[in-house]
Amino acid sequence: MSTPDSSGIDPSVPPSGAGCADCDQAGGWWLHLRRCAACGHVGCCDSSPAQHAAAHAAASGHPVIRTYEPGESWFWNYVTESYVEDGPDLAPPLSHPVAQSTPGPADRVPADWQARLH
Repeated sequence: MSTPDSSGIDPSVPPSGAGCADCDQAGGWWLHLRRCAACGHVGCCDSSPAQHAAAHAAASGHPVIRTYEPGESWFWNYVTESYVEDGPDLAPPLSHPVAQSTPGPADRVPADWQARLH
């Protein structure tokens, strides 16, 4: 494990919200959430149907994300394809609310959600 390249990481930027910004806009759902370490955009993980975190990284040029799941603290760099444990402390909150369902949001998750994962 290594430390992510801190260039392009802005520890002062708060997350965009409690859920995937793109899924919320489109009425979709997610499995797990990821937070852009540069701009705070919260997107859904690569196992989620829409994979918005990876799409944001590709479109924005912001390659480093941090997990936005309670109890987790790892970073991922899409360019180097490297998983890392340690990175700078980011502005709170560090995860979605603990009471928020996973997958979520609960009212938009289809009954066959497991069959829809990547």
